[in-house]
Amino acid sequence: MTDADKIFEAIRQDPDNADFTAQGWDPLYHIEPEATILIASQAPGRKAQTTKTYWNDPSGDRLRTWMGVTKDQFYHSGKIAVLPLDFYYPGKGKSGDLPPRKDFAAKWHPSLLALMPKIQLTIVIGAYAQKYYLGKHREKTLTATVKNFRTYLPDYFPIVHPSPLNYGWVNRNPWFMTDVVPALQAQVTALMK
Repeated sequence: MTDADKIFEAIRQDPDNADFTAQGWDPLYHIEPEATILIASQAPGRKAQTTKTYWNDPSGDRLRTWMGVTKDQFYHSGKIAVLPLDFYYPGKGKSGDLPPRKDFAAKWHPSLLALMPKIQLTIVIGAYAQKYYLGKHREKTLTATVKNFRTYLPDYFPIVHPSPLNYGWVNRNPWFMTDVVPALQAQVTALMK
């Protein structure tokens, strides 16, 4: 059994995850020893969790477009890893999904990141992931953090969540598609080689 397998099993057996395991859900994340790009976000969506495939929904389609990668590159290049702040679908809230559980990422991310020493860029998606990964260095709002993405390069690239719930945000902030997305695609293209 590899170290990755041991961690996966430890996550499944953790009493904090017993309700999910009882439903037949496995933790949903993806590690690659050769990955150069890490996608950090909040938690899997309902469709991703039920199909056991991360970013398998309209948000994933939009994320791949913003990154400038094909579905095959996204899932099979060996260059992209995915670590949400929680590895299980948290349930539905009043406006979108519930937030990831507190302290989950702090418990599991360090040991998984240790298995991926070649990560050069972490795409930090949404406010929860930005709070965890950028901490006090982030701006007061998500919009300001994303607008000032260059501040966080070369290690981090903050973006808004590609959820359909954020289509309005993208429309109200046209600089995102004209400035941020091309810069993201350039970073990703360089690291996919």
